[in-house]
Amino acid sequence: MSDPVPGPADGLPDWRARYDAARALGVPLDPRSEPVPGITAYPTAYAPDHLLVTDAGDLEGRLGVLREAAQEFGWQIRLQNIDGSPLELDEAVAREQRNREAFEVPTIHRVQILSVANPQGGSIPDPPVDAWRLLQRARMLAGRDLRGVALDHILTSGPYGMTNPYGMTNPYGMTNPYGMTNPFGMTNAPGTSSYAMPGSGGRQVVDFAGQAPERRGEVGAGGRRPVVAVLDTGCGEHPWLPPGIVTTYPTYDGKVIGMSDHATDPEVTGDIAGPLDGALDPAAGHGTFVSGVVRQRAPEADIISVRICDSQGQMLEAQFMLAVRTLVKWMSSPGGQQIDVINLSLGYYHETPEDELYDDTLGRLLALARRRGCAVVCSAGNDATNRPSFPAALWMWPGAQLTVDDPKKAAPHISVGALNPNRTMALFSNLGPWVKTFAPGTSVLSCSPPFRGGSQPAVRDDLGGVRRETIDPDDYVGGFAVWSGTSFAAPYAAGEIAARIADDLMAGALSIPERIELLREAESEVFQRLAKIGPRHVGS
Repeated sequence: MSDPVPGPADGLPDWRARYDAARALGVPLDPRSEPVPGITAYPTAYAPDHLLVTDAGDLEGRLGVLREAAQEFGWQIRLQNIDGSPLELDEAVAREQRNREAFEVPTIHRVQILSVANPQGGSIPDPPVDAWRLLQRARMLAGRDLRGVALDHILTSGPYGMTNPYGMTNPYGMTNPYGMTNPFGMTNAPGTSSYAMPGSGGRQVVDFAGQAPERRGEVGAGGRRPVVAVLDTGCGEHPWLPPGIVTTYPTYDGKVIGMSDHATDPEVTGDIAGPLDGALDPAAGHGTFVSGVVRQRAPEADIISVRICDSQGQMLEAQFMLAVRTLVKWMSSPGGQQIDVINLSLGYYHETPEDELYDDTLGRLLALARRRGCAVVCSAGNDATNRPSFPAALWMWPGAQLTVDDPKKAAPHISVGALNPNRTMALFSNLGPWVKTFAPGTSVLSCSPPFRGGSQPAVRDDLGGVRRETIDPDDYVGGFAVWSGTSFAAPYAAGEIAARIADDLMAGALSIPERIELLREAESEVFQRLAKIGPRHVGS
């Protein structure tokens, strides 16, 4: 008789769930597939089994074009809600009308692509479903322009060395975990790879000897504290980030905004995905670290932590836009939550970023937030490229071909690159005219959940009942870490903006136009300061 197979009943985690958690959400786009004359596409990552459709035109007509294109491949399409549940056309049209009238927000639907039995038998198999091929074929039928229909891109939220933007190995092109000696026996990693190594900017354990951020002053009659929303992996436990300052799992209209499954929270459990090797997941602790940077730069601010990323730092664009849309509705509701800054340490690259084929739904949503007196601060990305990253590049930068919003009628949209500790530009940081400013983002010290990874101290020698050992390289119970990435430059700027509006907000109530003007003044002041410590600055 064979031994029983270990499983959940034996106290072990479910291996299927761990494999699923580590699975990539999308696939790399092949720009050579399904070519359309006049369209030049570039690499990105996307969900292959569905498209997104927004209310930018005739929904029934666009579904008709997609249905006709799908039939040419032997596929079918089905209209769905974002969560994948069935949706009737009449209900979708009615919902679009309600959202436009009540909140001015676009409605986002999914179009699921299904493979069906080949009517000619198995001798002529249908191609595997592919959202990019369907979109391109539909564009051919519709004459290229198919507004409001787009890929569901894969966004990544993470520091340098993560899977950003698409299809990269983890952490940076070397085998993991074997194939290199640890920690000695290799030369210093050259170029951008060095930033992923502990001691050169990679995540590592540190201690902190200073004082915790302290709030000052009192809130006057009608005033309030500035509010920063952090859309990330969530926020874990830390003395600097107590419930009175940070709101986790916020709700609107009775539903949690973003991801709601506590069992897969990467700020509580550091090792959710992949093999049972004790290694912390790439993005575990990322949201706590970002929130800690905001807290250090703006002690007066309250933080709303919206969990939208998994432990790998991945999310679907649709889920991200749904969270932003819900925040806009929350801000727009009578007596709703006012938010002054949204921090977005995440991004992706669009396959056709500078022509009429670009879907502007995300830009429209962020513009709505900005018109309601909320600044948007985005990380520029960690790929050492001047290729525009989104949402960072969704502002009217010199040479931009996307008209997003009138900047004079809205709060700022700020894109932030990273500086080294000596205030040179970090080699990994994205750059270009679409990057507005640069802030400290390399070897940054901030908060960490109390993770204990599987690595052990190199030497342990207990004496007299006292535990003695060398540093445990992945024991974060001390609560602090050093990490690098434009992910951490963005909250530096976001916190600076919040700090500069704190006195005015706490003194008394401000109208939306007054807040917009205040935020634009704060942007100018922060840029002037950052220009003094950084290599360059581009104004809006």
